[in-house]
Amino acid sequence: MRLARTAPWAAALAAAAAAALLLVPASASAGQQGAAPAPPAGVGVADYYAPAQGKTGPALKAALHGIIRNQSKVTYDQVWNALKVTDEDPANRNNVILVYSGRSQAKSTNGGGANDWNREHVWAKSHGDFGTATGPGTDLHHLRPEDVTVNSTRGNKDFDRGGSPVAEAPGSLTDADSFEPRDAVKGDVARMLLYMAVRYEGGDGFANLEMNDRVNNGSLPATGRISVLKQWHRMDPPDAFEQRRNQVIYDTYQHNRNPFIDHPEWVDQIW
Repeated sequence: MRLARTAPWAAALAAAAAAALLLVPASASAGQQGAAPAPPAGVGVADYYAPAQGKTGPALKAALHGIIRNQSKVTYDQVWNALKVTDEDPANRNNVILVYSGRSQAKSTNGGGANDWNREHVWAKSHGDFGTATGPGTDLHHLRPEDVTVNSTRGNKDFDRGGSPVAEAPGSLTDADSFEPRDAVKGDVARMLLYMAVRYEGGDGFANLEMNDRVNNGSLPATGRISVLKQWHRMDPPDAFEQRRNQVIYDTYQHNRNPFIDHPEWVDQIW
């Protein structure tokens, strides 16, 4: 199998996740919109992805879309409180971890001030012009807390290597047309974007979001660079924070999962 040669960590991680991770019943509904039911007790990851097993390429992508499109939705206002749960600092329950900055910051400091944290759309909302509409604009699988100033610096840039250091985001770099996150979340960023490209295929009244290998995508429903993002995915495999986040979104809020956290090997089987 091709991935076993290029990224042996992926198959082992996926096997461990499928064997060991059980999905527990959802907790409070958090006021979601939409029709996806809370997951039943005892449903495992392997059962959730059963329709995708044995598929590759476009067939795998289509099967995953059919699975993860079944979700509850939160409003943009509800995202504030959801992020306080999904991105909670495991060492300090009063704080969240900012995605690019890596800073632990008080949950109560969300807002619009220069040193507050706000809602970063990792898939820039202008890439497909979906704004903050319930759907891609509020999908927790790509929304993360970030310092207001750093969020503004990232703007709607695509992801690539290089640039100058970003103030308040140690290890992150930026230039005129791209942003490079710190090493510890490079894979997180890649998997969030790949999730979006599978989840939103043009059937929800929103644009068909796709990956490409360029920057300066502007308002196109596309994000790049896929070649770099795949490398980041391999070098930074899913960690406990990312896995917990995926589980909380599934259990409590949207009742769908990011397949590339559960099955990292599927990235190379699709792209």
